[in-house]
Parts: sequence; C-alpha cells; structure tokens
Amino acid sequence: MGNACSFGTTENTDIYTDEQAEIDAKEAGIKPRPQEIKDEIDEKGAFIRQTNIFVKPFGDNEGDLKAEDGRYAVYWMHGCHWSNRPVIVRDILGLTDVIQDVATSHSGVSNRYGHGFGDQKDHKDPICGVHFLSEFYKNVDPDFTGRATTPTLVDIKEKKAVNNDYHRLSNYIEVQFRKFQPEDAPDLYPVKYRKEIDEFNDWLFPTINNGHYRMAFCQSWEAYEEAYNDFFESLEKLDKRLESNRFLFGDYITDSDVRLYVTLVRWETSYYHNVGPIKKRITEYKNIWGYVKELFAIPEFRKYTFFEFPKNNEKGIFVSYPKRIAAQVPYDKLWATDGERKKLSADPDNVYKKHPEGETVEDYQSVISASKWNSDSREDRNPANRYLSEDASINPIASKLRD
Repeated sequence: MGNACSFGTTENTDIYTDEQAEIDAKEAGIKPRPQEIKDEIDEKGAFIRQTNIFVKPFGDNEGDLKAEDGRYAVYWMHGCHWSNRPVIVRDILGLTDVIQDVATSHSGVSNRYGHGFGDQKDHKDPICGVHFLSEFYKNVDPDFTGRATTPTLVDIKEKKAVNNDYHRLSNYIEVQFRKFQPEDAPDLYPVKYRKEIDEFNDWLFPTINNGHYRMAFCQSWEAYEEAYNDFFESLEKLDKRLESNRFLFGDYITDSDVRLYVTLVRWETSYYHNVGPIKKRITEYKNIWGYVKELFAIPEFRKYTFFEFPKNNEKGIFVSYPKRIAAQVPYDKLWATDGERKKLSADPDNVYKKHPEGETVEDYQSVISASKWNSDSREDRNPANRYLSEDASINPIASKLRD
C-alpha cells in the first residue's frame, strides 16, 4: 500500500463536534490532552519538552524492533515539522510501498483530545479504525497519561505505537529499512559520517528545531530571551556555513537538511506569529533563503511543504495578516530557486549522494546512537547542555562527503 492518506483527504464533510469527540473519548477511555504550558514548564518558566515514550530501537539485538514490509505506518500531521521528517525521508528513499502513512487532524472543534482523524470518514483512522492517536499508546500502556505526539510509528498489525522518537526515527528508516530501498536509493546517512551528523542533529534540536516552541510555550522573560537568542544566533551561524556549502554537509543532502528545512518552512510561513517580535525573517538570510528555495524545488520536499495558517476570527478594524493576506501570497513565484547555489558544488547536477560502490546492506547497518534529549532527567534536557565539537558555522567534513 502507498501513501494515499498523506494529505488527509476529506471523505467526510461533517464537522467533528466537541460533543461527538466527548462520546468517542469516553468510549475509548481517552483523557484530555495534557497542556505544554502547564505540564512541561520548569521552575524558571522555561519549556522543557517531554521525553519520547516509545524509543525502542530498530536493530538486530534481541528485543529490537524489526524492519518489515507492510507492518508499519507513520502517523504525522501537516503542521508538525517533527512529523514531516520521516515521510520526506521515506519518499526520498523509495519506501512508500513499504511504510504507509496517515495524516492526523483534530479531535473535535477544540481538539481537546489531541491528534484525531476529524477529516476522515466517521472520524476514524482509515487503517486501524481508531478515533484518537493516543489509542495506539493506550494499547501498549493502559495507564498512559502523557501527550500522544507526531510522528508516531504504529505497528498496524498489532494496532500499537512502537516508536515516537523523532530524534532518531528518520535514521531507523534510512538504515534498518535499507534492504527494502531500491538499489539506487540516495544515501542520506553515510556510514563514515554518522558521528558528525548525529552530533549536529543533537545541536540543531534545542537551538532551531525546538527553538520556536521554547519561545512560544515559555512563561518568563528570562526563558524567552534565552530561547530567542539561541534561535537567532544559531541561524546566523548556519547562514555563514551555507555561504560556502550547498547543503549543510557539502555537496549532497543529508538527514540534517531534512531536519533544518522543515523548521525553516514552518517558521517563515506560520510559527513566527506565535512568538512576538522577530529579529529577521528567513527571507532575510541570504544563504539560508537560497538554500530553502533550492530544497523547495525538490519534489519530496515540496510535497510536504504546507502553507497553512491560523484562521483568526477578529472583529473590528484590525484583522490579522494570516486571515487577510497569507493565503494570497504567490509562494510558487517567491520560492522559486535561481539555481545559483549549484555553483557551490563539485557535482552541481546531483543533490543526493550515491552509496559507495560495493557497499552491502550489512555494511550499512549500525547501531543508531541514543539521543541525550530522551533522558529522563529534565536537567539533562536543558538546552544549555547542548554540545558541538566544531562551531555550527563550520562544516566539519567539507568536501569529504563526496568520498
């Protein structure tokens, strides 16, 4: 089966009312979704994101998850950049017939129960027939009380959540599902440079990927200012890096580019509305903006780029930008690439790295490192504890990626 559900096709035009959601939740034993601004705030008013509950790795060890054709589906959401990652990677690697996907939507008008399937027939998941994403969590742990998050990888045969670790899920798809990829599938996660890619990704999480949420959910000026400075200082570093590198690690797209792109897109088109005054728009970073436009031109990236905006219902003279203007913006024209960034590459006609000649599936297998951001300790997950061997403005492998 392919990805027929990718865009949450509306088969049922009935409004999923709060009253019906209450009935469905009671029947399924689902409790209201916890709130980030209440349950994930530390004593300084900073937002410390909850850990991922399902982090069992894919691998060959006893108890590890096993890659299988047709056993799993990625549950994701249009407006969630975390969950855009695995479906982009899946499509790039030619795995649409191996791993299914379903886009979640709301659970009632107020979305009190988190991710649901309000735009689907009978407000149910079209594969497993549940009303709420959290049902897959309760099928594993009946006492689960946290937030069900996207992306979640679900074992559709068992109707159970098996992995919601957005820190490493795309890596599992790249590595453990290698045997199902076409022989000419790109190499987004080269064996020789996984240490550098992992380290960069774990720096990217608190500074950029989670930077918006740190600003949007925090409850104190101190926490806001820290997140604000981290975010914009990091963008400056990456703009400098992209001045001499076509992509983050050089001539070819890696897993890291997927992670950065989805956040930049959401920030430029939507997220900035939630954080107050901003230092710069993404369009004001010369190199980052050219980079975003080049990635936007690639089908697998463009497919999961959604220009969706808050529909505010203000009354009076002042009506918000999202309601008045955003839907009229000519994105295809404004986001068109001029091709200039090709000049930064020694292989300008190719954006993906090929696997080394003679490399076997077994050669490509490795244990995926655990992410420190899944630690049970809130202190361990403090953004100040990030680490990067080289300054983010520097590509530590430069031209080596083409080797």
